[in-house]
Amino acid sequence: MEIFDAAIIASAQRVEHYEMAGYGTARTYAKLLDQDDAGQLLQKTLDEEKDADQKLTTLAAAINKSARTQKAVEGEKPLTKGKRVA
Repeated sequence: MEIFDAAIIASAQRVEHYEMAGYGTARTYAKLLDQDDAGQLLQKTLDEEKDADQKLTTLAAAINKSARTQKAVEGEKPLTKGKRVA
């Protein structure tokens, strides 16, 4: 069911946000310690995590729309427009 997929995506995004916070902090420390190579590598990793988060956001939009439609077809109250799980 799409609603379960949406919950999985939301959990994956929480992990991505946690990772982005860690890499962002480490990158800042590297820059403060004049560790430019490490800072650049951490920035690259941070950019990759941001890209993954954006892909999950795009996927969540499609899944949430599908879940809302499925609820309407099944005769249940549809999910409120504008609310998103992820």
